[in-house]
Amino acid sequence: MNILIFGGTGFIGAHLSTLFSRQSHDVIILSRRELPATLQNAKAMTYTPANLQEVFALQPSDYAVINLAGEPLQKGRWTESRKEAILRSRTSLTEAIHQAISQTENKPRVWINASAIGYYGTSLTKDFTESAPAGDDFLAHVCQAWEETTKEAQIHTRVVNLRIGVVLGQEGGALPKMMLPYRMIIGGKIGSGEQWVSWIHIEDLSQLFLHVLCHEEIKGAINGVAPTPVRMKAFSQHLAKAMHRPNWIPVPSFALRLLFGEMAMLLLEGQRVTPKVAIDSGFRYRYPLLDEALQNLLS
Repeated sequence: MNILIFGGTGFIGAHLSTLFSRQSHDVIILSRRELPATLQNAKAMTYTPANLQEVFALQPSDYAVINLAGEPLQKGRWTESRKEAILRSRTSLTEAIHQAISQTENKPRVWINASAIGYYGTSLTKDFTESAPAGDDFLAHVCQAWEETTKEAQIHTRVVNLRIGVVLGQEGGALPKMMLPYRMIIGGKIGSGEQWVSWIHIEDLSQLFLHVLCHEEIKGAINGVAPTPVRMKAFSQHLAKAMHRPNWIPVPSFALRLLFGEMAMLLLEGQRVTPKVAIDSGFRYRYPLLDEALQNLLS
């Protein structure tokens, strides 16, 4: 199968390319800027929103589309212009993909569109499955608008919104940043420590994408998280243990808010998310427990 990946040069995209190529799929990374003609485990193709229909028409009859593209949330303080860029970078490309799918006769077998567990908002007490309603903060509004843009495409092809949690890996995601204070022997819990961290090992997330590709009964939302979320204070303890470092200097909430402004919510607030659809569809986690995941990544 040809698998077209938008936003495929980043941390998650690189892992997907490796996995899919090992499964004998042909991976094509779509980018608006010139990339090396042959990337590791993938080919490169430039596109514009105007020629996406042509790109899809050129594919064999059996192909899939994965969209990971979007302005990074951690790139800078959330000014009004940054918020607009975060939203627009997600909805504009998603709308272009939808329009191309609706207009071409050669429609993909499945379109997997990235979303995030920020869809649910934040809570210290609630447990969110895929049927939970959207929250009411900035990230929830972004995710809701992002997913809404895919809805009309459901009449043309199978659409899956994969709501990704805190991804743990060596080469990117949250883990390298969280490890830095411990390397400097100044690690500790962040904020109150009561906020939930709904995490997933990068290998499990990659396998979940493959699982979604292969299981045609999966449609709509699916949570990309491990089955055992933990509170931040427990996450900090597990990380300190895995790194053989003390867990003793907490990072106060006010300092993060002063430094990052509204963006501090990424660290200070969270949500307890359960992967009901993944479990019910038979997905098996290689790293269901946090200590196992960290031992694998840090050994």
